[in-house]
Amino acid sequence: MSRGSGKGLSLKDKLDGNELDLSLCDLNEVPVRELAALPKATVLDLSCNNLISLPSDFCSLMHLVKLDLSKNRLQQLPLDFGRLVNLQHLDLLNNRLVTLPVSFAQLKNLKWLDLKDNPLDPVLAKVAGDCLDEKQCKQAAVKVLQHMKAIQSEQDRQRQRKLQAEREMEKKREAEQRAKEAQERELRKREKAEEKERRRREYDAQKAAKQEMEKKTKKETVHTRKPASSSRPPQPPRHKPSWSRSVLRVLLFVLFCVLCTLAACKLTELQHQPLCISVNTLYEDVVAALQNHKTLQNMLQHNSQQ
Repeated sequence: MSRGSGKGLSLKDKLDGNELDLSLCDLNEVPVRELAALPKATVLDLSCNNLISLPSDFCSLMHLVKLDLSKNRLQQLPLDFGRLVNLQHLDLLNNRLVTLPVSFAQLKNLKWLDLKDNPLDPVLAKVAGDCLDEKQCKQAAVKVLQHMKAIQSEQDRQRQRKLQAEREMEKKREAEQRAKEAQERELRKREKAEEKERRRREYDAQKAAKQEMEKKTKKETVHTRKPASSSRPPQPPRHKPSWSRSVLRVLLFVLFCVLCTLAACKLTELQHQPLCISVNTLYEDVVAALQNHKTLQNMLQHNSQQ
């Protein structure tokens, strides 16, 4: 492979004790796999190459103690750059870095740092200061670590606040859900009680109607079974018809017929008929007899008075 890829290089030939110098090798990428096979190489020089970024697996080279990445074109460092916890010396001179990853705060062993000639964020540039001598570079390492730790703490606090807010929101949702469920249970309970009360009223009404019907039926039955004398005023005793009454009725009927016949013979044109003549004659004889009988009674009454 070409020189620019980093492969084809004999890293072992460049290893001098614990120092591995890959500077000025025109590298476009870092041969991480080959470097991982050389854990003795705790000092790595990758300066003066064409590196734009570092691969994420670069942070697995945790054996590194001193790292020189100056004079490349790095625009950012891997987010987990803080995994290089054994790193003590870091040179990032003359790159294109604006910020550092928050995990940078985990480089607790870092003692020397150079960030000159990078388009750093103004706040970070002010914190880092110059690195013109050993003292300034050591101060830069301390101040930048403190700054990144403060950023990390603030982010942690923000995450905690966010997490707390999410928990509070979740608790609020749970409380609202419980309140809603309790309200629904109360509503169902109230509806159930109202339904029970409605059924009870219907049952009482039906029972009362049934009792009233039974009472009415019983009353009608009692009235039906009572003797006639208890429900009607006493009637005079009825006498069975006798033979004398029958004879009297017959005589009255005959008398009525006689009177009708007599009236017809006296008042109508039938008086010249033979039957009516006989009737009239008989009537006159009876009247005369009655008159004579009345005259006799008067005479007797007169004699008795004298």
